[in-house]
Amino acid sequence: MHEAVRGLAIVAALWTTAAVAQVTVVTAAKVHTMDASRPLASAFAYDADGRLLAVGDRDAVLAGHPGARRIDLGDATVVPGLIDAHGHVANLGYTFLRADLVGTRSKAEVIERLRASAKGLAPGDWLLGRGWDQNDWPEKDFPTAADLDAAFPDRPVWLGRIDGHAGWANSAALRAVTRDLGGNWQPDGGRILRTGGRPTGVFVDAAMDLVDAVVPPVDEATATRALELGMKAAVEHGLTGVHDAGVSLADLRRYQRLADAGKMPLRIDAMADGDGESFGWLCEKGLYRHPGGRLQMRAVKLYIDGALGSRGAALIEPYSDDHDTHGLLVIAPTKLREVVARARGCGVQVATHAIGDRGNREVLDAFEQALGTHPGDHRWRIEHAQVLAPADLPRLAKLGIIASMQPTHATSDMPWAQDRLGPQRIVGSYAWRQLRDAGTRIALGSDFPVESVDPRLGLYAAATRTDADGLPAGGWRPEEKLTAFEALRGFTLDAAYAGFDEARVGSLEAGKRADFVVLAEDPLAIDPSGLKSLTVRATYVDGRPVFEAPASR
Repeated sequence: MHEAVRGLAIVAALWTTAAVAQVTVVTAAKVHTMDASRPLASAFAYDADGRLLAVGDRDAVLAGHPGARRIDLGDATVVPGLIDAHGHVANLGYTFLRADLVGTRSKAEVIERLRASAKGLAPGDWLLGRGWDQNDWPEKDFPTAADLDAAFPDRPVWLGRIDGHAGWANSAALRAVTRDLGGNWQPDGGRILRTGGRPTGVFVDAAMDLVDAVVPPVDEATATRALELGMKAAVEHGLTGVHDAGVSLADLRRYQRLADAGKMPLRIDAMADGDGESFGWLCEKGLYRHPGGRLQMRAVKLYIDGALGSRGAALIEPYSDDHDTHGLLVIAPTKLREVVARARGCGVQVATHAIGDRGNREVLDAFEQALGTHPGDHRWRIEHAQVLAPADLPRLAKLGIIASMQPTHATSDMPWAQDRLGPQRIVGSYAWRQLRDAGTRIALGSDFPVESVDPRLGLYAAATRTDADGLPAGGWRPEEKLTAFEALRGFTLDAAYAGFDEARVGSLEAGKRADFVVLAEDPLAIDPSGLKSLTVRATYVDGRPVFEAPASR
């Protein structure tokens, strides 16, 4: 052979070998694809860029990619990467950096955890934490500043309630607030709890801004570290994507820097945090996607009301366990309509927090006014959609509104939800089955750190409507259960659709990204009671492991 031809042949052979080596074939006992045309497979192949090339039968995929690198997962089950359609990454990260009060069963336990957390603080530093829930305490009443003062007479203490819709301050923190907190006045969209005209120490919804304004800001390194810790926790639990529900422009810049550096282990669909700087940037610059494919912002997150646990959710009729309040609207309906119309004009997706039946009705009315009778493919969302009047249940499907719901909210709230709402309103609450059967697409998430970041608990709650101990037997209002398949779809394909991502992720199909989770058990073959304890062996994004469980000894 002529030397020049021989040289070309050698180069061609080397190039072909390198190209083949860049292909990976994964085989497993089962692959649940969430692709209706091929729901079950046993193998898939993807290229070096993490793009799926083929999904199907093991022998066929292997024959189609001879010489490819092979990952044999044995008896494992593979599902598409799980997507949490509503979480708060920075807040999750801060739970590792501040006092974690989740699960405290009394004020005394809160104080105990706070004392441990304060040991590393310098004199005068604020003691910050989150996670208390008075509904878990014997007395079930809101706490007061006096409950904290004996342990912390001089150090300012500011503690977020588990739902993020109320805060608890000690007297030192109250003294730091520059405005006089006495009297009968209330801030717009919020409530200061008072006794005899003096603040008790609890601030609800927009009233929290009064204390937040005097809390020293975190430094850049800490703020970035919170994002990193939040993302790390997410992938360790099988999440390959999160819709981060309320991201400031400063946090978007931090995400961008992490994405530039290749330090984002999962996909973030960031929502601008209300009618502020990030929403203005989004309207001015247009919908954003980072070239690396793991960060985008195309939505704005708004609020209409507060939370049920702190009686801030806006109800049409008074609370059944407190006839003196209907809850709170944190934004005037006229203002909501104005912001929604602006988002429509900018082509920005709207996701609005609504929990109470009045809050949900106000959002549906605002959406209907903005979208008209032919709404198109807008994919606007109601975040939580927790309490709906019966007449409003079918309106979501009619308007093409996505219900972005969190199954573990139902199982956390069920001990006291009917006390708040009464026997009539509870029928339209946490109504997953009613909404789905009416044709509403439901994207599932957790609202972490309000609930656990672990999507297995969401799958379990959706399919059983029971707590961790399997109570109540048969499930709370079991007629609203989802099947395990519907729950898995809510955390995969439907969550992807809610983020305009279904062409890239949410199912395992040729042309999409190789985002997947390796499980020891088959979530669609076991009893739903086992969903909460599925074993996550590995999490892959773009065909690369971002989490691998330690080998069992």
